[in-house]
Amino acid sequence: MNSTLEIVFGLLGGLAVFIFGMNMMSECLQKAAGEKMKKILALLTKNPILGVIAGALTTAVLQSSSATTVMAIGFVSAGLMSLPQAISIILGANIGTTMTAQIIAFKISDYIYIIVFLGFIISFIAKSERAKNIGQTIFAFGLLFLGIETMGDVMKPLASSPVFTNMIAKVADIPVLGVAVGTLMTLVVQSSSATIAVLQNFASQAGADGVTSILGLTGAIPILLGDNIGTTITALLASVGQTKDAKRTAVAHCIFNISGCLIFIWLMRPFAAIIRYISPKGPEIEVISRQIANAHTSFNIVMTLLWIPLIWLMVKIVMHIIPDGKKVIQDESEPLFLDEKLVGQPVAALNLVVKEVINCGTIVKEMLTQAKEGIDKKEKEALGEVLDKAANARLLNTRITDYLAELFASGNMTEDQVNETAGVMYVLSDIDRIGSLCRDLATEVQERIGKKSQYSDDAMKDLKKSLTLIEGMYSDALNMMTTGNMDNAKTIIKNKEKVTGLDINMRKAHMKRVGKGKCEAGLTASFSKILHLIDRMGNTCANIADAALGEVDFAYFINIVENEKQEVKKA
Repeated sequence: MNSTLEIVFGLLGGLAVFIFGMNMMSECLQKAAGEKMKKILALLTKNPILGVIAGALTTAVLQSSSATTVMAIGFVSAGLMSLPQAISIILGANIGTTMTAQIIAFKISDYIYIIVFLGFIISFIAKSERAKNIGQTIFAFGLLFLGIETMGDVMKPLASSPVFTNMIAKVADIPVLGVAVGTLMTLVVQSSSATIAVLQNFASQAGADGVTSILGLTGAIPILLGDNIGTTITALLASVGQTKDAKRTAVAHCIFNISGCLIFIWLMRPFAAIIRYISPKGPEIEVISRQIANAHTSFNIVMTLLWIPLIWLMVKIVMHIIPDGKKVIQDESEPLFLDEKLVGQPVAALNLVVKEVINCGTIVKEMLTQAKEGIDKKEKEALGEVLDKAANARLLNTRITDYLAELFASGNMTEDQVNETAGVMYVLSDIDRIGSLCRDLATEVQERIGKKSQYSDDAMKDLKKSLTLIEGMYSDALNMMTTGNMDNAKTIIKNKEKVTGLDINMRKAHMKRVGKGKCEAGLTASFSKILHLIDRMGNTCANIADAALGEVDFAYFINIVENEKQEVKKA
């Protein structure tokens, strides 16, 4: 095979193995962490400094600033995190991502295959899901270094190529060109860690004298700056089609890296001198990998220290770039919160599902209120609105269910998340049931209004009294889900007994009215059907209460409401 093709294929193959290993490691670590990742980020984002630490630690563990940035954007979109909190996370993520370069600077080529084998054995033998994820993480870590080693081996012949060395000399002499090269490389590869790994390997190749680097530190730094700009494209792509705050988070990531490049590009030589001073001493080809890693870390630490006290300014800038638009009245059948782009992030996606379930539950609550008012005033139009809302609620329920199916199919959910989702689906099915019963009730009553054969005023008053009780039970059920107040569950169960008592009394009263000629006997079957529907509504509310007192955990619902309350207080 042609030597040039060997180099190209070897470089591409090594890069593919590196990126695959890094992505696999990130995914497995996220699965192993599960809900803990959300709790850690929530705990550490109470002030900007802790937010930076949280972002740095998360990225150092996941070995991907893109993963942390996309996660932060997802959390902002899901309402789990405010814009200033997300910006502090991203500042930290830029520091954390430099750990990849620091690890690469260690020469562990002798242990690569041992690491790969150890990871394979653990994932192959382990029974628990978490142990398997840990084994796959170790395996992926080994692949990451295998990719680096492959790239390093195929790059060695390039050092002796006059054409290539002349090209590198131009890049080294013109910083702007180096920035452009680094940006383009990362735009193509979609990973700054991968392109910096390539940079470290290439810079470690000896020049003509066999001692100095083919590129040199001053030539590597502009490319490094370009890599940092290029990585922002991942955040921008992740924010497409999401909330305005999610887009602002991605823009903040761009501003951070572009502003850093604009500052450091004028300080190349003094910056390189400082890096050489703080880095290990020795022949350049042996220490330049560590120098590049230190330059990467130093750049991000300095820029983070500059921006921490200016987060308020960053927020103003991104708010100006992406201003709040006019609120658009949305069709009730369309989801307000679900985001297809977050299916790969179960923590954020499940929070969006819960918010959508609460939204669907609110629509059903409005249906009950309108049904009661329509019965009280004998208005066919009001009952017609109930039917329209019922159709919207059913469509929304279907969309939520389909979204949950996509979440399960993605394979990213942990066992705990699957169990918690079962509780969410249980609640969703009960909300759908109450909506369907309310629709049937409105249909039955609407058919009789305006006809010669219709219910008496006393019958309508009795129905209104029962619906008022059901409306209160359902409100208590929603309140119980979102506050965790178990007293509401006990109240619902007591009120179910009242519904049963009212049902019996209303049947007796109806028969008395029929006997006295106040109600038509032909309406008995229809009236009994309505009472049966109300009784089933009461049973469904009681089911939710029993579930709360039993196996279903409403922690997701409670956390969502608490987060929203905190955001309202901050605003």
